[in-house]
Amino acid sequence: MDLTILGAASHYPKPGAPCSGALLEHDGAAVLVDAGPGTLAELQRHRSPVDLDAVWISHVHADHTADLLPLYYALRFGDLPERPPLPVLGPPELRSRLVAFLGGGAESGIDRAFAFASLADGQSRRIGSLQLSWRAVDHDVPAWALRAEAEGAAVVVTGDAAPCAALEELAAGCDLLLAEAGAEHEEAPPAHLTPEQAGGLAAAARARRLVLTHLALALDPADAARRAASRFGGSVEVAVSGTRLSVVVPTVEA
Repeated sequence: MDLTILGAASHYPKPGAPCSGALLEHDGAAVLVDAGPGTLAELQRHRSPVDLDAVWISHVHADHTADLLPLYYALRFGDLPERPPLPVLGPPELRSRLVAFLGGGAESGIDRAFAFASLADGQSRRIGSLQLSWRAVDHDVPAWALRAEAEGAAVVVTGDAAPCAALEELAAGCDLLLAEAGAEHEEAPPAHLTPEQAGGLAAAARARRLVLTHLALALDPADAARRAASRFGGSVEVAVSGTRLSVVVPTVEA
């Protein structure tokens, strides 16, 4: 299973650094996980939008969803081959928000581009060779975290989330944890993880590998990794756009 970082920036994209998004692939199946500003262009370095099997959206904030708007235009009016409506798994209000922004004929036209399915806590869905499951997590809007499994390997993407039991349960035993670190210091009320909390989550879940993403703007990446490593003894990295992370189950010798 491969997870390609399309973007990891917080709040707004920068040159060479789109906002949150990743491409999850295994055995021909491909799922776009979040679609922050700049991720659609980066996606096309790896795969055409018409070759996606699904899109999974963690919550409705623009830094995770804005590129669904140009994706709509690409699928409806672009020079891409026609395809059936692309499944979009996301918050219940996602469709209405996109229609309100697009205006015009989007109320009917959007269903020619996308086939929406609403997320709810504890659901799962198989996309090709990928088994996806998700849990509702704590944030300042309704939000979900994702677990993807294939051939015994597991990847967990926190989306934007504060510390919560559901996040620990979903991440348990994962091989790769892509965790946000959107808070420089602990928040009240909490809406994001600090680097220490991301490291603590990885440790509690007994993850094999931690990759930090969506860093708070004031955080230096090296310092964020150091702070996370103070709570987690495994591998700690910081997400960089274009990086492909391969996840395999380690072979146990007899």
